[in-house]
Amino acid sequence: MIDFIHPSLIFILGALPIPLLNGSIRKAYLLLVPALAILAVLAMQPGSYGEMQFIGQEVLIAKVDKLSIVFATVFTIMALIGTVYALHLSHAGQHVAAFVYVGSALGVVFAGDYLTLYLFWEAMAFASAYLVFAQGSRQAIAAGFRYLMVHITGGVALLGGIILHGLATGSLLFGPIEGGMGVGAYLILAGFLLNAAVPPLNAWLTDAYPEATVTGAVFMSAFTTKTAVYVLARAFPGTELLVWLGTAMALYGVIYAVLENDCRRLLAYHIVSQVGYMVAGIGIGTEMAVNGATGHAFAHILYKALLFMGAGAVIYVTGRRKLTELGGLYKTMPMTVALYMVGALAISAFPFFSGFVTKSMVVAAAGQDHRALVVLALTMASSGTFLHTGLKLPYYMFFGTDQKLEAREPPGNMLVAMGMAAVLCIAIGVFPQALYALLPYPVDFEPYTGVHVTESLGVLMFTALGFVLFLKALDPENTISLDTDWFYRKGARVFMWIAEKPLARYEKAVSDVSETAALPFLHGAARAGLRIDLTGVDAIVNGVARSILRGGAALRRLQTGVVTHYVLAMIVGVIAAVAVFAVAWR
Repeated sequence: MIDFIHPSLIFILGALPIPLLNGSIRKAYLLLVPALAILAVLAMQPGSYGEMQFIGQEVLIAKVDKLSIVFATVFTIMALIGTVYALHLSHAGQHVAAFVYVGSALGVVFAGDYLTLYLFWEAMAFASAYLVFAQGSRQAIAAGFRYLMVHITGGVALLGGIILHGLATGSLLFGPIEGGMGVGAYLILAGFLLNAAVPPLNAWLTDAYPEATVTGAVFMSAFTTKTAVYVLARAFPGTELLVWLGTAMALYGVIYAVLENDCRRLLAYHIVSQVGYMVAGIGIGTEMAVNGATGHAFAHILYKALLFMGAGAVIYVTGRRKLTELGGLYKTMPMTVALYMVGALAISAFPFFSGFVTKSMVVAAAGQDHRALVVLALTMASSGTFLHTGLKLPYYMFFGTDQKLEAREPPGNMLVAMGMAAVLCIAIGVFPQALYALLPYPVDFEPYTGVHVTESLGVLMFTALGFVLFLKALDPENTISLDTDWFYRKGARVFMWIAEKPLARYEKAVSDVSETAALPFLHGAARAGLRIDLTGVDAIVNGVARSILRGGAALRRLQTGVVTHYVLAMIVGVIAAVAVFAVAWR
C-alpha cells in the first residue's frame, strides 16, 4: 500500500492534458483530478517523504502531519467546488492555471524544506496572476502586473531570508523558528506577511481580486492568503507581533469595506479582516488559538468562496459589479440570493453556521490569554463584518432600488458549486466536531453554550438595528478609496518621471559635452600620439636596430677562422680582465 501520493503532482501533471480535451470528456476529466486529490489526502499517513541531499543540504519534499492534512483537505475540497463552478468555461487556459495554482499551494502545504517551499511559492504567484490577466481588460492587465511586481518583491525578500537563515542555522528544513529572530527570520516573516495581506502589504489583494475573471477570483479567494496562514502557523506560532498585526487587520478590512462600492472589492477587504483573526490566533500561540486559526481558515475558504461565487454570478449575468448600479435582482435570481446569504451568515458567525464555531475559538483563546483589548477589537470587527457582508452588500446588490436589469440565474454548474459550499457551511456549523477532529491539537471547546449564543446574537441583532436606523448613511457612493497601493502606484510614476525627465536630460547633457568637447580633444590627442610614435619612438627603435646590425657585421669580420688570431684575442682579453681586476681591487 502506498502511504503517500503527492496531491500537488496530481494537479500539476493533471493540468497538462486539459488543452487536448473537449466537451464532456474535458468536464469529466476536470472533476476527476480534484476527486483523486481528495482521495490521496484522505489516504495519506503522517510521516516524511522524499528525503534527499541537494547542494549539501537535506531536502524534504513532503512532511505530513495534522496541520498539513487539515489545510490539504480543505484545499482539495475547494478545488473541486471551484472546478464545478468553472465547468462552463470553454477556454482551457484558466483551467490549467487554476490546477497549477492549487497544486502549487498544496506543494507549499507539504513542503518539508525552504527550497521546496520557495519553488512552489513562486509558482503559485505566477499561476494565480494568469487568472487576473485572463480577464483581458486594460484594468485587469495593469492589476496583474502590479500583482506580479508585489509578489516577486515578496519572493526576493523570502529568498534572501531563506539564504541568511540557512547560513545561520546550517539547515534548510522548514519548521518553527527557534531561538532569536535574526535578519533572515524577519525577511522570511516579511515574505509570509505579504502573502497574508497584512497591512500595509495588503493592497495587492484588493487591487487584483476584483479584476480577476469571475471564476478565477473564486480560486484566488481561497489559496494565497490561507497558504500564508499555514506557513505562519508552521514557522511563527506564538510570535507576539502577529497578535497586534492580526488585530489591526481585522479592523482595517472592516473600515475599508465601509467605503467600498465594488462588490468584489468589498469582499476582498473582508478577506483581509478575516485573515486577521487567523494571524492573531497564530500570534497568541496557545493550542486553542492555533486550533482556532486553523479551523477558521478551513471555514473561511468555504464561505468566502461562496460569497465570491454569489458576487461572480451577479457579474456574469449583469456585467455590473458596483453596488450603485445593482438592485432588485432578488426577483430574477432567488436561488443565488439564498445561497449567497448562507455564506453571509457564515462569515458573520451566526449560530449553526461555520464561522460561529471557528471564529469564536480565536476570540475565546484571546480571552483565556487575558487579552481584553484583542477580544474587544475582534468582536467589533465581527459586528462590522455582518454589517457590510451580511447586510449592506446583499441589500444593495439584490434588493434596494430596482435598476430594471435583465437578469436570470447563472448556469447550473455555478449554482451546484454554490450549493456544495453552502451545505458545508451549514454542516460545519451544526456538526463542528467533525472539523475539530481534524485540527492539529485536541479540542477542548464548546461553542454552543448559552452565554456564547446569546452574546453573539445580541451583537448581531444590535448591528442589524443599527443598519436599519442608519440605512441612508450607508448608501454606497461611486468613489475610489485610497489604500497603500497609492504609494507604489505614485512611486512608480515618480520613478518613470525621473527616468524620462531628469535622467534623460542628464544623459543628453553628458552626450552633448562628450561630442563637443571630449571627443575633439581625444581625437587631437590620438593624432599627436600617432605623430610622436612615427617621428620619435619609431626613429629610436630603427636607430637601435641599425646599430645592432652594424655591430653584428663587424663581429662577423672578426671571425677570420685563423687559430692564432683567436689566441691573440684571448690573451688581450685576459690582460684587460687582469687590469680591470687590479684597478677594482686597489
